Amino acid sequence: MPHLRHRFRGTTIAGTPGNIVPIHESIAMNDIGRYRIHVRGTVQGVGFRPFVYRTACELGLTGWVSNTRRGVEIEVQGSDNARDRLVAALRENSPPLARVESVDVQQAAPVGPSAASGFTIVDDDSETDGDVAPVAPDAVVCADCLRELLDPADRRYRYPFITCTHCGPRFTIVESVPYDRPSTTMAGFPMCDQCRAEYEEPADRRFHAQPIACPDCGPRVRLADVSGATLPVEDPIAAAVERLAAGDILAVKGLGGYHFACDARNADACELLRSRKSREVKPFAVMVRDLDVARSVAAIDEAAAALLTSTAAPVVIVPMKPESGLAPGIAPGRHTVGLMLPYTPLHHLLFADGACDALVMTSGNLSEEPIAFEDDDAFARLGSIADAFLTHDRPIRTRTDDSVVMATGDLTTTIRRSRGYAPAAITLPEPLTGPVLACGGHLKHTFCIGTSDRARLSHHIGDLENESTWRSLLDGVEHFTRLFDIEPEIAAHDLHPDYLSTRYAESLGIPTVAVQHHHAHIVSCLTENRVEEPVVGIAFDGTGYGDDGSLWGGEWLVADSARYRRVAHLRPLRLPGGERAIREPWRLGAAMLDSVYGDEWRGWSLPIEDAVVDETWSLLRSVMEASVATPESTAVGRLYDAVAAVTGVRGVNMYEAQGAIEFEQLVDRAARGAYEFSVDESTRLPTLDWEPALRDIVRDIRRGVDVPVIAARFHRGLARGVAGLSPRVAESAGLASCALSGGVFQNAILTSELVALLEQAGLTVCRHRDVPPNDGGISLGQLVVADRNRPE
Repeated sequence: MPHLRHRFRGTTIAGTPGNIVPIHESIAMNDIGRYRIHVRGTVQGVGFRPFVYRTACELGLTGWVSNTRRGVEIEVQGSDNARDRLVAALRENSPPLARVESVDVQQAAPVGPSAASGFTIVDDDSETDGDVAPVAPDAVVCADCLRELLDPADRRYRYPFITCTHCGPRFTIVESVPYDRPSTTMAGFPMCDQCRAEYEEPADRRFHAQPIACPDCGPRVRLADVSGATLPVEDPIAAAVERLAAGDILAVKGLGGYHFACDARNADACELLRSRKSREVKPFAVMVRDLDVARSVAAIDEAAAALLTSTAAPVVIVPMKPESGLAPGIAPGRHTVGLMLPYTPLHHLLFADGACDALVMTSGNLSEEPIAFEDDDAFARLGSIADAFLTHDRPIRTRTDDSVVMATGDLTTTIRRSRGYAPAAITLPEPLTGPVLACGGHLKHTFCIGTSDRARLSHHIGDLENESTWRSLLDGVEHFTRLFDIEPEIAAHDLHPDYLSTRYAESLGIPTVAVQHHHAHIVSCLTENRVEEPVVGIAFDGTGYGDDGSLWGGEWLVADSARYRRVAHLRPLRLPGGERAIREPWRLGAAMLDSVYGDEWRGWSLPIEDAVVDETWSLLRSVMEASVATPESTAVGRLYDAVAAVTGVRGVNMYEAQGAIEFEQLVDRAARGAYEFSVDESTRLPTLDWEPALRDIVRDIRRGVDVPVIAARFHRGLARGVAGLSPRVAESAGLASCALSGGVFQNAILTSELVALLEQAGLTVCRHRDVPPNDGGISLGQLVVADRNRPE
């Protein structure tokens, strides 16, 4: 009889050529047969084995199920109908946190009655070769556990670590695979008799739930002072709530690290947190009690509600209502707010007594440092900010920030992909030739590791600007390579020679591939959209090292996953003082004005003059004339910074792209008109020229036009300029598709306007949704490009 394999989810059925038949027909004379089944995907730590067990028993099948390094292996014996119904259930009715990628079925020889008694869950087959099964992301507490948490009659009433197979910690506690309790940070909490009975009872929701715990045997919460000493309170959570209601700042240990929490409606508490944390204006995330409270403080549409209530429970950036009642210091200069719902039992208990319905829940760190996740480090680093600590004794294996997603109209864009999403596998459109490690960029750092047709984009690491973040990179790569049993053959890195990620790649002792920054951006977008064909890549960001050694960031590339060529770009801007111009964008704005008007603009009382330091500008002008310390950049991000400075919105940035973000926030959507961007064909490559737009802006400023109207006309004009040039580039290259990538496409107004115009021009548009368009997504693109350009 021929060997057969049946693959589900739109894949193929393979067998001896000319002899391919449905599996249920392969046992012609005997209704009793046996299947060996391999299920691939996120199928560990999500209640998959208990689901298989219950389903097999209901169908009267015998056999076993086991976790392996490749996924889940199953052998079942019984009637044709029962076996096929099980296979259908694996595909269609798997547990809520499972992500089934494929179900492979092979015929196996039936065993005799003495060996076919009942169905069992067996120990893992840890020696199995091949791909390692993905580890599930952490998941929000489920409705069943939440109901028990708040039920005074339940033995886990108000127990902040309640969990089951459908919810709770996964990635942040796993040490190794297969995912079993001894391989997690729960290994130090032996189960009590009652938990053990639930764990071993197939009909129980906690059957083989690895983080299972209760007040008798599991982790415990405590309230501590700033030195780490336990405070003598009867109920630590109730005492913490009292302190929050009184205006205190608490450091709260969550799934992936510590947060600072305070009453989001208490202006004094919020300002005190800003002062202590040295976070002058960057927005705070806010956790609200439920969806009703979210709707009272922000405009929540269907897409935003779905994100807020998803198992990932990210921070969702939504329009804030003027009557929100939140403290003014939550999001200075913003009309939006980042909201999230409680995602752990501990969070729900902070709201259960009704003392607060909205809490600031921002990263537990000093400005620009990684969040604290180890207790001793937290007490050492956060004690000068927090008034007390609400902590617990369940160790966190991997530091993981909250994910951030923007939901605006029909645009959903992931800004930071971390807790709740990482390390879910991304399926590649074409398999890799061999294992690859992509080391990412410098800001918003992630790395990516892949083999076969899977890529695993890491959790958010942060900006590689301090030792703590550097250690997080080293630990993260070591953990991923061990967790997924991947030994990289090559390492990809950014073209910039001075990035720490580049130096790290070069230190590994394996062949390296340098990948141009914006090519990586575009291929990241193509990979997410499973596109292999060449496109016109439109890469707009703040900074990227070009292959000519200059600073790029407003690029049109004809690109596929292996190659690219630059075909157009934004007119360059001068950066007086180099990187300092990024922090002080008045320098950019003044240089733009000088390039168009010379000294004449200084007599027009433009708003930028309030930010220009005369002595400094005189020196910078002489430096520019000598072409010293004045690099040029084609970056659209820098253009936004410059225009924000010219209009008086922001002369000095306190955080990355602050001026550009605030400029977007000011847009008057009812305003009419658009500024002109022309195309200069006299340069070596076609250049989108901002000079006509700048002249329009200066004219409107001098006429007294409000900045929100100017902001609207700039956004609309830029979108029209890009949409005018892009089809010409596509036609000359014989292409009909484009891909948008780069941090500028976090700007929802520009992106929505541009997508509509490009589609009206007949182009198919690929854009990011699940992978960040900013530098948090470039490691995925690096991975694919490096594989396609492996060293000989």
